[in-house]
Amino acid sequence: MSTMLGYIKAESPIHHLTGATKLICLLLYSVAVMLTYDTRVLLGLLIFGLACFKASKIPFKDVAFVVYFILAFLMLNNIAIFIFSPYEGCAIYGQKTVLFHLIGPYSVTLEQLFYMLNVTLKYFAVIPIALLFILATHPSEFAASLNRIGVSYRLSYSVAIALRYIPDIQRDYQEISFAQQARGLDLSKNEKPLKRIKNMSSILLPLVFTSLERIETISRAMELRSFGMEKKRTWYSAKSFKMQDYLAIGFMLLLVVLSLCVMKINGGRFYNPFI
Repeated sequence: MSTMLGYIKAESPIHHLTGATKLICLLLYSVAVMLTYDTRVLLGLLIFGLACFKASKIPFKDVAFVVYFILAFLMLNNIAIFIFSPYEGCAIYGQKTVLFHLIGPYSVTLEQLFYMLNVTLKYFAVIPIALLFILATHPSEFAASLNRIGVSYRLSYSVAIALRYIPDIQRDYQEISFAQQARGLDLSKNEKPLKRIKNMSSILLPLVFTSLERIETISRAMELRSFGMEKKRTWYSAKSFKMQDYLAIGFMLLLVVLSLCVMKINGGRFYNPFI
């Protein structure tokens, strides 16, 4: 069974980077994206992110549901922006070009559409790299990378357990679902929506008890091994930095510098094509 937002093993340059490198690159890349609203820079970062995702050799079908969910969220986000601030783009770019009137105080303007395009591009630019970090970083290696940059190993290990738990929950849900359907529980589209929701409660309750039991088992195992007694610990999955790691971090630093330079040239975070 394929899992959403779980580690996917593959032979790629992205997977060969250390967990600490991937974490630092994600942070630097996010800074580069957040610094600017320049459409040209955001498009370049988006293309770079997509190229990195393709280089990772991770099949798109494994993340399709997550991507479609994010797209739905972005649509709702743009609708909310337009409802609560329909002329934000006009205030930013200093002019108002009305394309057509909708209702009441709402009119669609070219500046507002351009502003919302940039907001959408900012999300799109981050998505590939963020997904790569989750899908191409083993949870244990992720915990080691967090600890390497100064995060407490107790907190780092908690994050690793949480990431490991996502595929476990998905697997348990599917197994319980199959078992309930074998007993005659109908979860297909043949049932009415309210009936399907009621039938799904027969899956969620066993899933909760299974999860609580697993948490108790893990807690006892960690206590038996005296987890948390020492201030420091070693990591089996930790990797040492290589040349490729330094090159990746250096390139991300260049992207941050590029965003800062573009901000200085534009005289701010926004690129104004209307002047």
